[in-house]
Amino acid sequence: MKVYPTSKIRNIALVGHGGTGKTSLTEAMIYNVGTTKRLGKVDDGNTVADFYPEEINRKITISTSLVPCEYKEHKINVLDTPGYSDFYFEVAGSLTVADTMVMVLSANAGVEVQTEIIWHDYPDMPKMVYVNKMDRENADFYKSLDDLKNNFSENIVPVQLPIGVEESFKGVVDLITMKAYIFEKETGKVTIEDIPQDMSDDVETYKEALIEAAAEADDDLLTKYLEGEELTDGEIKKGIKEAATNGTAVFVFCGSAINNIAVTPLMDFIVDCAATPEQNQLIKGKDIENEPLAAQVFKTIADPYIGRLNMFRLYTGKLKAETTLYNSAKEKDEKIAQIIIMTGKEQANVAELYPGDIAAVAKLNVTSTGDTLTTKANPVVLEDIKFPIPTLSTAIEPKSKGDEDKLSGAIQRLLEEDPTIRVEKDAVTKQTILTAMGDTHIDIVIEKFARKFGVDVITKEMRIPYRETIRATVEVEGKHKKQSGGHGQYGHVWVKFEPFTEENFLFEENVFGGSVPRQYFPAVEKGLIEAMEEGVLAGYPVANIKATLYDGSYHSVDSSEMAFKMAARLAFRKGMETAKPVLLEPIMNVEVEVPETYMGDIIGDLNSKRGRVLGMEPAGKYQVIKAQVPLAEMAKYTIDLKSITQGRGKFTMEFAQYEEVPAQNADKIIEKAKQEKEE
Repeated sequence: MKVYPTSKIRNIALVGHGGTGKTSLTEAMIYNVGTTKRLGKVDDGNTVADFYPEEINRKITISTSLVPCEYKEHKINVLDTPGYSDFYFEVAGSLTVADTMVMVLSANAGVEVQTEIIWHDYPDMPKMVYVNKMDRENADFYKSLDDLKNNFSENIVPVQLPIGVEESFKGVVDLITMKAYIFEKETGKVTIEDIPQDMSDDVETYKEALIEAAAEADDDLLTKYLEGEELTDGEIKKGIKEAATNGTAVFVFCGSAINNIAVTPLMDFIVDCAATPEQNQLIKGKDIENEPLAAQVFKTIADPYIGRLNMFRLYTGKLKAETTLYNSAKEKDEKIAQIIIMTGKEQANVAELYPGDIAAVAKLNVTSTGDTLTTKANPVVLEDIKFPIPTLSTAIEPKSKGDEDKLSGAIQRLLEEDPTIRVEKDAVTKQTILTAMGDTHIDIVIEKFARKFGVDVITKEMRIPYRETIRATVEVEGKHKKQSGGHGQYGHVWVKFEPFTEENFLFEENVFGGSVPRQYFPAVEKGLIEAMEEGVLAGYPVANIKATLYDGSYHSVDSSEMAFKMAARLAFRKGMETAKPVLLEPIMNVEVEVPETYMGDIIGDLNSKRGRVLGMEPAGKYQVIKAQVPLAEMAKYTIDLKSITQGRGKFTMEFAQYEEVPAQNADKIIEKAKQEKEE
């Protein structure tokens, strides 16, 4: 693949709801330029962009693919992104390095949930819309257009109008050239004709809207337009380019990607009007070739054979192979041996890269997603990529008990690849907890463990890390006395136990007259700490207790540290049983962000989960509900929230404090713990 200068590069991300045809659009684009000799189909599992077994089996995109498209002496870097919410982090990474998003809609569905979310999250990014599947049943371009206008305040302007609908869809009227383009299915071959007579009224109406959008992008053109002067074709094109670059208008196209109808006009518009890399807001106004080198890694692929592959965008400076760069986040040097251009899973090497281009590099030592690669002499640190926070947790363990080390290594590799996976060992429950974006995300991670790293993993219900404490003050005796040939064992203590909220455990001694020698105090404390690992109700760790050693006795020969440890444990057990033990549960601070329409349903659901709603505050078009909810009730909240809001809600939670479990709930937890112990 040849190397392209910055002015000839276009970076676009295809985004939108799942099933709208983003991968099919990518296929049509690269087929039209001869990269492939056949038009790949998602249903056939033979597309360039979707090549992972998990994608082929499910017929969905789960990982962003970079597919460069060389067209009219330009290079369009196409980032084909997932459309399912579980993989939104892939969209976030791609939109960090793209200059324009192409929002793909289904003509028979219009604006769907992921379309709304992406538009809401990236309001200022230049956008185009491709209304796909115009040849499908119930396709309606004008309804999709109204849907866009009703949902978003942006200036939505069609550049094309469809000729025919559903099965009779065959081409488009281009409002810039004022010609009709009829496409041959699959080959994409085009015949140029005059505009159909029955479309003249619509064409006139939408052409005027297009001219107005062009005029509004340029002060001189706007003055001329408002004064009633007619704009020339050249001026209209200039204004359209300005509006597309700045994002002041969203231009709408239509077609059928799977049948390669009206894909080339979109490609023409991207080349002619989409933002160039130097117009990216991050570097606008800079002399990017002469600025210090700065590249950002937006995606990492963990390959068991070639190792780590980091995909990056070069923002400023020119990069050559066999160069040493500086990772400013990790403060380490990295050797760039080869610059790799990815086309799906295929790789090709280039000797150099101009600013604005997107490429990959293999076998870096410390670099991970979000890091900046720069020069040590003039280090640059680019802003971190904001990835969504995972919220659905499950316990995982290897199917074979001998695979613990293998699983540990696989986890480390997948953490490099996926910035939204969290894996931690729960000290209380002893479980390994995997937290991801949703149930499909968890399924994919489990499949990757097996396919990439050869370790079969099973999921289990996540145990809640309950604790136990006491509500009364008691004074109890613990005596350990054992006589067997030679020295016996003798330890005897009196301990006062009382509730203590300032910290988990406080040990004090208040012994008079040497009834327990000072040398045994640490043994008593240690015995109590060890005993606190397992409470008397359900075997959970004990917290918020103060223990005061105030009396006891010893034997000059038979007493030992071990004997006093055992005496302390006996005292603890007796004390817990008589001091009104209770179960504590973790309470979480929860913030739920939803459209106002769902407020009542969300509050009702939180109340049903024993939650306490603390307040609400606006966040743009959304409302943020703040509440405190027991962790036990939040285990599947990711799925519940998706169901209640049709995927429009999101939430975060963090630990707040422990609180007493209501009696009826506590009884069930204790009973379940007893059953598990018996098993």
